[in-house]
Order: sequence, then C-alpha cells, then structure tokens
Amino acid sequence: MTGLTAKAIRYYERISLIAPAHRLENSYREYNRAHIRELSFVSHARELGFTLKECAELLDLYRDQGRKSRDVKCLALQKIVDVEQKIEQLTAIRDSLKALSNDCDGNDLSDCPILDRLSLGSFDTRTQSQ
Repeated sequence: MTGLTAKAIRYYERISLIAPAHRLENSYREYNRAHIRELSFVSHARELGFTLKECAELLDLYRDQGRKSRDVKCLALQKIVDVEQKIEQLTAIRDSLKALSNDCDGNDLSDCPILDRLSLGSFDTRTQSQ
C-alpha cells in the first residue's frame, strides 16, 4: 500500500520520522490514514532521491499548515542541484570507463591496460567543467 517494507516502516518509527503506530493486544501495529499518507509521502520522496533528513524536513513542512511553499520549493530546487551533480559525476565515470575499455584489446593475452591504469590511478573521473 505504501511501497515500503515492514522493516523500513519500523526503522522510520524508531528514528521518529513517523509517529509510532497504535499497538493492538496481539502486538500488531495498527496504522491510521495519517500514518499511511505519511508513509506513502516518504516512499515517494525517497523515490525522488530525498535523504531521510530531507524527508524529515519535507514531512515537517507537510504537517505545518502555516508553511510557505517557497520553503518546499527551495528543498526541491536543492535536490535538482544534487541530482545534476550526480549526473555529472556519473557521466565522468562512464566516460572514464569508456576510455579505459577502449584502451584494452580484450584478447587472450594477460596484459590489460585497464588493470594497469586502475593500479596507478591514471584516469580522470572529474568532469571537464571542474
């Protein structure tokens, strides 16, 4: 229903990200609609790459009827910057791997420029813009 595992939900309760569920006599947890909404909220935020700390900030804003939308937008814009930086890093890693792979003949000989360059650290995963 929320897209989260029981283990994740228990963890979120333990770290006080969400309020603990009501316990029934048989020790089962009983979640109300507010719990389900918040758990779904966290699940969707995590899918978008928000950290648990960021999820807590977003939840605080979600719960605060007096919030300012600019505060929410600020968090979303910062996440965009983070994602763009990760994309740049992953692009640089991909380009380095391509260069390493292009230098290797990939034959039956034991010589391997990929291993040689990895052992020497002679490759660059920094982006060109840095």
